[in-house]
Amino acid sequence: MSTTKNKWLVPLAFTNIYVIWGITFLAISFGLKGFPPFILSGFRFLAAGILLFGYLSAKGEKANSLVNWRKNAITGILILTGGTGLVAWGEQYVTASEAAISIATGPFWFIAIDKKNWKYYFSDKFIPIGLVIGFVGLVLFLNGSVNSSSAHSTVNGSLRLTAFIVLALSSVAWVLGSLYSKKNPAGHSTFMNIAQQLIVAGLASFLIASFRNEWNHFSIPAIPLSAWLGVLFLVFFGSIAAYISYIWLLSVKPAALVSTHTYINPIVTVLAGWIIANQTINGSQLYGLSVILIGVLLTNVTKYFRLSKRSKVKIRRAVKRLNKFNKPYQPI
Repeated sequence: MSTTKNKWLVPLAFTNIYVIWGITFLAISFGLKGFPPFILSGFRFLAAGILLFGYLSAKGEKANSLVNWRKNAITGILILTGGTGLVAWGEQYVTASEAAISIATGPFWFIAIDKKNWKYYFSDKFIPIGLVIGFVGLVLFLNGSVNSSSAHSTVNGSLRLTAFIVLALSSVAWVLGSLYSKKNPAGHSTFMNIAQQLIVAGLASFLIASFRNEWNHFSIPAIPLSAWLGVLFLVFFGSIAAYISYIWLLSVKPAALVSTHTYINPIVTVLAGWIIANQTINGSQLYGLSVILIGVLLTNVTKYFRLSKRSKVKIRRAVKRLNKFNKPYQPI
């Protein structure tokens, strides 16, 4: 897919991961009104994967490589089952806004886990400063959340704290899956890779649901309409439109730029939660969020403003031309 011929695809893809994934946190909270967390995750992933796989198979695309299935299985289990499935579990005890803000720590885990680039990361003074500031912001946010009088105020404080720890682990799983996918790309088309990741993630989620005995307390007739609407949004928008946009953007844009969705998602979630579900965020949480975002931005500031070699050459040429024109006139 050419970004030069289809320039509108890039802003559309960014809009998808900015807005859709922000609303996804709220959609999960609606889905949990009728689905246990891992049954919810399994259903959304498997349904989306089968739809995408069926479409590609009908077009004649093959997917008979066991090596590619294995690579996509690892990626899908880490990013989707771990990265997103744990979010669904956590949202049983925290609000959608709190979950989205907790996931905003993702860029810190990218830096912490990507040992291969540590020398580069820590040669930049802004990165360690940003890490410290971001950690302070996380502590402030957790303190405000555990002691908040939110929609989950009836939940035990220690259980809410556990939920935030699990959300942090989900962010780690997402990063591990993203790094694995980047270093071990599967050989199928992007769409087929995504279909396989979704299918395996869905099956893995159902398996976890079985170990947790979620099926024993699950009743389809008891599922309210709001939960079904949440699941439909998760299948078609969260698991297909936004996830395809994310994987595609990683192949055409720098990862640091694509990761900016973690800064925008909490804002979208807070606004959507306030408009649709009357969710609120207290002053301590808002202050912690602000500090987290400042820290994350500092860790990436040089990436955002670094010029490419071509840009540097153009600037040097422009400066030379200006110097040439500005030379004083020398009479013969």
